[in-house]
Amino acid sequence: MLARNLRIYRQARGLSQEELAHRAAIDRTYISALERCVYGASIDVVGRLAEALNVEAADLLRRALPKEGGDMAEADPRS
Repeated sequence: MLARNLRIYRQARGLSQEELAHRAAIDRTYISALERCVYGASIDVVGRLAEALNVEAADLLRRALPKEGGDMAEADPRS
């Protein structure tokens, strides 16, 4: 869920991976790896990403359907 939600929120805010990485003080290649599910993220990293995206950390981990603009809808029971 993190990879999918991270990409949705980043794109909804019009941020490149590089800009998000800069705002969260994380390497751009690590952002890319997170979005591709290559690595998992520590709670610290999830918190920094959430702060940079101006969302709650739980939003990045929530299983839900995305809405237009990066808001999250009700959980999909099929997920």
